[in-house]
Amino acid sequence: MPMTLAEKILAAHTSRSEVHPGELLEVPVDFCFGNDITAPIAIKAFRDASAKKVFDPQRIALIPDHFTPNKDIASAMQVKMLRDFAREFGLVHYFDVGRMGVEHALLPEMGLVLPGDVIIGADSHTCTYGALGAFATGVGSTDLAAAMITGTTWFRVPASMKLVYHGQLKPWVGGKDLILYTIGQIGVDGARYMAMEFTGPVIERLGMSHRMTMANMAIEAGAKVGLIAPDDITREYVQPRAQRPYRFFASDPDAHYEIVHEWDVSTLDPVVACPHLPENVKPVTELSTVSIDQVVIGSCTNGRLEDLREAASVFKGRKVHPSVRCLIIPATQRIYQEALKEGLIEIFLEAEAAVSTPTCGPCLGGHMGILAAGEKAVATTNRNFVGRMGHPESEVYLSSPAVAAASAVLGRIAHPEEVR
Repeated sequence: MPMTLAEKILAAHTSRSEVHPGELLEVPVDFCFGNDITAPIAIKAFRDASAKKVFDPQRIALIPDHFTPNKDIASAMQVKMLRDFAREFGLVHYFDVGRMGVEHALLPEMGLVLPGDVIIGADSHTCTYGALGAFATGVGSTDLAAAMITGTTWFRVPASMKLVYHGQLKPWVGGKDLILYTIGQIGVDGARYMAMEFTGPVIERLGMSHRMTMANMAIEAGAKVGLIAPDDITREYVQPRAQRPYRFFASDPDAHYEIVHEWDVSTLDPVVACPHLPENVKPVTELSTVSIDQVVIGSCTNGRLEDLREAASVFKGRKVHPSVRCLIIPATQRIYQEALKEGLIEIFLEAEAAVSTPTCGPCLGGHMGILAAGEKAVATTNRNFVGRMGHPESEVYLSSPAVAAASAVLGRIAHPEEVR
């Protein structure tokens, strides 16, 4: 029977020659991980189960990245719990401050998550690794605990949705605009528990950073996973990094998709998701009267080197508007280092932006950029729910790095062409 990419990966991890949507499977995981919010709960469940060892100390990562560097005593105690667990069970992949990064940027960068893998993480944006052709999804902390003990987890095989993008992208339009446009078209529950498979000529030309941005936000459409079939672009990214063997899978030409969407995105302009849902998408040109107080450029969605380059190309020779605070957060130490070497950090500092060590802090209203009542932010993050970045009466507008940078310069939501 013909199978989709998601079905092929799951079948390959079982003794089955084929699997079907709706079936329940117990599947071995290739890698699993948690962060400083979710792993403490998993560790408690692990100890409550009286487990004496983990299934494989090389296949588990603990990454304190949400409230780090620790913002208070409670977060320090959370991270200490991770640190102690990693030492006790000999985990190879524990990443403390100074060595860490935002988890969904760090793990691909280190070659720990790979094409053909089944990966679970106790964080909803684990779906990012679908950009590599991996079946990767977020789970609860108790599921993570079970996986740390047994090396397996369970899935209901998702039905698949095919999204085909045709045409040529305009300047300043990239992966963030494509995924926001998509969510705007199908809604935040449009792909509920489905495997979104991004395909078509536009995706085939899209760089890995843009692909990761798209897969990262599949969860914002309710999807179980967001997948892109691996190709030469994938191989070029993965080959120098991979810490173990990997496999490329592709959908069969006659595979069955529950839903198919096809769009010509040649006329798409940069878009912004307005408060308070990622589906509330409008062209940036319709929002030029919206004044802002803060800009955040970073996160697992858009904190990679390519994102910083895009923002720096807008900031170069310009200043952040006097009424705006601009925060730039490289997603990993390596990205920070490369941005320094390329002179990007100097451009940001000359523009009077603040540059931070890697952290998820402001994305979830944790620290490093909390909004007050009535304030508005443009952010390259992935969620704009009520109170997501601080006060319930604040507002978050989601955009690409280029739109965020242009907005920081003009003090209002702006198209990058306005500052050229």
